[in-house]
Amino acid sequence: MFRRLITLIKKELQLNLRDPQSRVLLFLPVLLQLTLFPFAATLEVKNATLAILNHDLGGSGRELVQRLAAARAFPHLLMVTSQAELTRVVDEQRALVALEVPADFSRKIADGRTADVLAVIDGRRSNSAQIAFGYAQSVILGYADERATQAGRPPTSAVIVRNFYNPNLEYQWFILPVLVAVITTLGSLIVTALSVAREREQGTLDQLLVSPLTPALIMVGKAVPAIMVAFVQATVIALAAVFIYRVPFQGSVFALYLSMLFYAMSLAGFGLFISALCETQQQAFLGVFSFMVPAVMLSGFVAPIENMPLVFRAIAWVDPLSHFIVILKGVFLKGYGLADVWPNLWPLLLDTIFTMSIGYWMFRRRIA
Repeated sequence: MFRRLITLIKKELQLNLRDPQSRVLLFLPVLLQLTLFPFAATLEVKNATLAILNHDLGGSGRELVQRLAAARAFPHLLMVTSQAELTRVVDEQRALVALEVPADFSRKIADGRTADVLAVIDGRRSNSAQIAFGYAQSVILGYADERATQAGRPPTSAVIVRNFYNPNLEYQWFILPVLVAVITTLGSLIVTALSVAREREQGTLDQLLVSPLTPALIMVGKAVPAIMVAFVQATVIALAAVFIYRVPFQGSVFALYLSMLFYAMSLAGFGLFISALCETQQQAFLGVFSFMVPAVMLSGFVAPIENMPLVFRAIAWVDPLSHFIVILKGVFLKGYGLADVWPNLWPLLLDTIFTMSIGYWMFRRRIA
């Protein structure tokens, strides 16, 4: 019986690797996302345009403009001459942030008084605009503190920022560990979701059912190739993250692969459930993406889980992706070992038991 199970696993792997479309679905997303995500999926603001309306003719106003022009975040500086033009450049999305320096800016700075600068932010791109405004604000506050020190006055209080686990705020250090989970999700779900639907479309499901293999062993034979594909994809991405993009790996390899095993098994259960529901491979594809989009949205990758309503937070706890992402970030950046990943590992184990059980129940129900 064990030999028959190995034969079924080999057959599933051969079907996925021999078919050109299956090969594309398994390997092309890995290559594309490894190339695009580390550079395209970023929240950093590097090439923003800053518009400035400077009413001040004094030296302080000119020096502030020069410092803003020297900031790395604003390689493009747009000088405007009126409030109407300032509003227009923001409205036309030619500038992400606009600053209006008042006419008495230099006089107030010289007198030691507070000099206000008006900031206009494009709320349509609120996240990037807030980050860009933070850069501009740091330049303005730094200039104000320097002038206060030169005049013998105490500088304004400052917040000293120390970034744990990612000192230079390299966005690739955030995106690449998460990419291990996202691509593994896609590969594992596709392999399992297409397996039963393919057999049904090709008319070979009845032949499989009359074989000496029990439904449980058939399900194992369908799940193991998906787990193997997930391991290969995750390993490729992890190696690329460490050796190509120089993301540090501080934690336990054993903890990483044990978590990956539970995660891949839980996805295999979801995939078999989707496959048992669908009559065709096209329906299985739709089922995969119908599951994956909310799974990614509720995982904490797009938005913090803490900001979600209580109902969605409860659903996010059931989402295996939300736990695996925490484990990946911890293993890569925080040096997590087995004891550290356990708080997120046992929910993955529960997910595995639940999804495998419901997948097996649905599989038995459809073939009965």
